[in-house]
Amino acid sequence: MYNEIMNKIQAKNRIDKLSLEIDRLRHRYHVLDDPAVSDEVYDSLMRELRELETEYPEFKSPDSPSQRIGGEPLEKFEKVRHGQRQWSLDDVFSFEEIEAWKERNDKILQKKNLGSEKIDYCVEIKIDGLKIILTYDKGRLRRAATRGDGVIGEDVTAQVKTIQSVPLKLKDEIDITVVGECWMKKSDLAKINREREKNHEAPFANSRNAAAGSIRQLDPKITAKRKLSSFIYDIDNLKIQMPKTQVEELEFLKEFGFKVNSEYKYCRNLEEIQKFFEIWENKRDKQEYGIDGLVIKINSRKIQEELGYTGKSPRFAIAYKFIPEKVTTVVEDIKVQIGRTGALTPVAHLRPVKVAGSTVSRATLHNEDEIKRLDIKIGDTVIIHKAGDVIPEIVGVVDNLRSGKEKTFHMPTKCPICGSAVRREQIKIGSRGEESAATYCTNPKCFAVEREQLIHFVSRKGFDIVGFGEKIVEKLMEEGLISNSADIFELTAGDLESLERFAEKSAQNLVEAVEKSKKISLEKFLYALGIRHVGEETAVLIARAIKTEFPMTNDKFPIKSKIQNPKILASLFSNISQEKWLEIKGIGEKSAKSLVEWFRNKENVKLLERMEKNGINFLNSELLMTDDRLQGLSFVLTGELSGLTRDEAKDMIRKKGGDVSSSVSKKTNYVVAGENPGSKYDKAKKLGVRIIDEDEFVKILEK
Repeated sequence: MYNEIMNKIQAKNRIDKLSLEIDRLRHRYHVLDDPAVSDEVYDSLMRELRELETEYPEFKSPDSPSQRIGGEPLEKFEKVRHGQRQWSLDDVFSFEEIEAWKERNDKILQKKNLGSEKIDYCVEIKIDGLKIILTYDKGRLRRAATRGDGVIGEDVTAQVKTIQSVPLKLKDEIDITVVGECWMKKSDLAKINREREKNHEAPFANSRNAAAGSIRQLDPKITAKRKLSSFIYDIDNLKIQMPKTQVEELEFLKEFGFKVNSEYKYCRNLEEIQKFFEIWENKRDKQEYGIDGLVIKINSRKIQEELGYTGKSPRFAIAYKFIPEKVTTVVEDIKVQIGRTGALTPVAHLRPVKVAGSTVSRATLHNEDEIKRLDIKIGDTVIIHKAGDVIPEIVGVVDNLRSGKEKTFHMPTKCPICGSAVRREQIKIGSRGEESAATYCTNPKCFAVEREQLIHFVSRKGFDIVGFGEKIVEKLMEEGLISNSADIFELTAGDLESLERFAEKSAQNLVEAVEKSKKISLEKFLYALGIRHVGEETAVLIARAIKTEFPMTNDKFPIKSKIQNPKILASLFSNISQEKWLEIKGIGEKSAKSLVEWFRNKENVKLLERMEKNGINFLNSELLMTDDRLQGLSFVLTGELSGLTRDEAKDMIRKKGGDVSSSVSKKTNYVVAGENPGSKYDKAKKLGVRIIDEDEFVKILEK
């Protein structure tokens, strides 16, 4: 009997010591981000604790480190009433709104004769996660709950216990209720989504959805596998004296073992807040946790209590949000536009909404198949973002907001401009024919097609004719002065002066701009022609191939002949086969086929011959390599560069022998990321492509 008692005493002491040591190591690793031992050592200690608790179950306490992961899955989540109402914050998106918020508070304080009180602020990072409320009795975690509607939430204690950064037992036996956010690392989200895609499950849209989905797992074992973390930022209830300021409150939480985001800042005024906002707006994507803005709180608890609450929000705190990357709006109509290739493109006309810094009222829907894939109807509430932070794009429909009055869109069977029949283009895949997604007008002389071709021809990346905008193109076409690109170079000031909005000076300026554009680099000329599947990058590849004596066979114009004008170009290119085009690295089958078809079309050859008569001549390539230091390297640009324009950066890469691509793949060597990078940045991270900032990019160019 004596030995049995002694064994139990020793086991109890060992269990207590193991529990304390494991909890200390947990705190170092998951709260302080400062691991003291390897995972193997930690696992070994945990294994010993479980074995002892199995042998001596009477010594196993509810807050033992071994009890983080519960046993049986729950049948359902129980509803719980919060001890304190969980408020939501009002959102602002500009410094002017912050100033207005301050003015409102100042007026309230003046009425309370507190106008002379010093107002300073505590500014915290707003984590894009799931709000959790933790209640401790005598230092032990009694309950964890979700926010719910602010009054009633759900009991998720078993799930939150699996979060290693949440303490099950505090260092002092105090009664306290704290509020925080649980979140998932972006790197863990990427792994989970890869696994979900393998299992044919829908991937989580973002880390917040992943955190919410993980907490709401009835089986805590699944939650545990998701490796959630937490940040605690507020005290709802405390039986001892409350800290006097928000900064002191955060330090208090840290002292009691909670994980607090250390990136908060004490600010004396709004100007300091704005500087802090701008810093985080630029570096928010570099963190492992999602950030959607800052939370500004008046630092003094006394002032907080005096200001109180509105019907739904605290007056003393506000969320200063980054410009949203995704917002919702309504599709008011879907109309069809005709492009320069004759493609009919459905465009959603949206209720105007601000997204990523600008107001959006249009978004392309690409083609009929895309509308069916997204199941978009006229009248739908849709989710939009800016692809690459530039192009508005619809990414989903909020089905639950449908009223039943939405209308299904049907692609027209006739061109809405010229009335000609339309067709879905047939493409050959193997031995069978298959329809592509695009629908085309069958009339090559369609006014809309010719207009878009001419707009493309005179654009900045083409002939770059100053003053020759879309309205001028349309006006001259309506007057019958131009119908194709060659007509542009035959315009005279007299042709223009009689037109509305054209005075003598403006007519002369436009004619001079046309004359100046006649000397053009080969790559810009090829781009301006608007050949299908021959964009800016393909045009550069062709121009480079010509400069390196690409082996084209033509008796009249041998290899070494200089391509000086469009007539020589037509004679040479009309004899190049599809197989020869494919010999140029980077030219694909679609581009090669289009090049053959375009240069063997007699109407196009006549057009080029007219251009030669009108004085079009090719300059030496603007992109002739100055050296080959970037030869064989592929770059993708995303976001806003501060010291260079996007075009300048592209030219610098090309002049040094590098290639510029519009999309990221495993073959990409570098992604150059400026401010506010878009989806290309995320894809590069997913593929493991090296991402560099503008400074690194310039250093590579200068090496």
